[in-house]
Amino acid sequence: MRQSVRKVCQNEIQPVAQDIEDAGEFPAEIFETLADLDVMGVPIAEDHGGLGGDQLLYALVTEELGAVSGSVGLSFAAHVSLASKPIELFGTAAQKDRWLEPLAQGEHLGAWALTEPDSGSDASDMDTRARRDGDGWVIDGTKQFITNANVAGSILVKAVTDPDEGYGGISTFVVDPEADDGVEVTNVWRKMGLNASPTCEVRFDDCKVPGDRLLGEVGDGWEQTKKTLDGGRISIAALSVGLARGAFEAAREYATDREQFGQPIAEFDAVRDMLVEMDRKVERSRLLTHKAARAYDRDGDGDVRRLSAMAKLDASETAREVAEDAVQVLGGYGYTTEFSPQRFFRDAKLMEIGEGTSQIQRLVLGRELGL
Repeated sequence: MRQSVRKVCQNEIQPVAQDIEDAGEFPAEIFETLADLDVMGVPIAEDHGGLGGDQLLYALVTEELGAVSGSVGLSFAAHVSLASKPIELFGTAAQKDRWLEPLAQGEHLGAWALTEPDSGSDASDMDTRARRDGDGWVIDGTKQFITNANVAGSILVKAVTDPDEGYGGISTFVVDPEADDGVEVTNVWRKMGLNASPTCEVRFDDCKVPGDRLLGEVGDGWEQTKKTLDGGRISIAALSVGLARGAFEAAREYATDREQFGQPIAEFDAVRDMLVEMDRKVERSRLLTHKAARAYDRDGDGDVRRLSAMAKLDASETAREVAEDAVQVLGGYGYTTEFSPQRFFRDAKLMEIGEGTSQIQRLVLGRELGL
């Protein structure tokens, strides 16, 4: 599978990676190709339209995408780990048939709406509310920085159903942005990087959804979120490894071809040592990511939260450091959009922010250590 995905990445994504970034447009045709390759539901059971793979296989695919395009990798990861996997984990049989199967088969993308304009790291402090309306619910509020929202066929929305219950008063709803009234994408952000992966503000204004759109039970939303982020952090770690690998490979190729003072610059100690250190960091982060993925695949492994946070923290910092060094190896060329390291460098920064900042990962790790 890795070789099949790598071939598609090299032949069909890498040649247009800078073009789609410059255009800032979601590359729908690329995701149609990935759907044809049957990877849009890698870790989803075959009974629900997925490939039936595990978290490790999903990490391998995500790394391959990240090694050529952070934007494609980010939209893919959000679609799988945030928008699809929770329906498999917490949904009813009917919800899986209606919402999960088209996601897993790549008929449309999914989105996950947690963050709000006034709640970032403290994601539980949300203003979005869902109130009962007969047999259904009415959702009001605004969600911020939502990946894929303007191209999604379904959005998993976190909302407060009981303000007096704290973490236990949050629930999850499946919203259909095309069919449900009161859903509007009010902004698509132009960003420092990853501009071919849409990041949106979404407003819910008296949005009515039927009762069967509740995912799990009332008040389950925060526990679902924590479980979802265990897998989501592994996917961001894998994406970070891909970004770092792509930057390293670009730097190595340039350094072996570029000559100064009559020899390839890779033969100079300063450049060689940078490349060796970049390779070491990538390999270390990959091993941590795979260890976390294997722990996730062992159902009931009590160390998943620690390992996923550690992998995400390490790999995201590796992505930034390696991409920055790759720009340095290329010198002036590295600062131009004719070469990929600048794109990897800009894309890598989000990895230290999304799905919990590096500071939040340290907080999680401290708690897992009982500190």
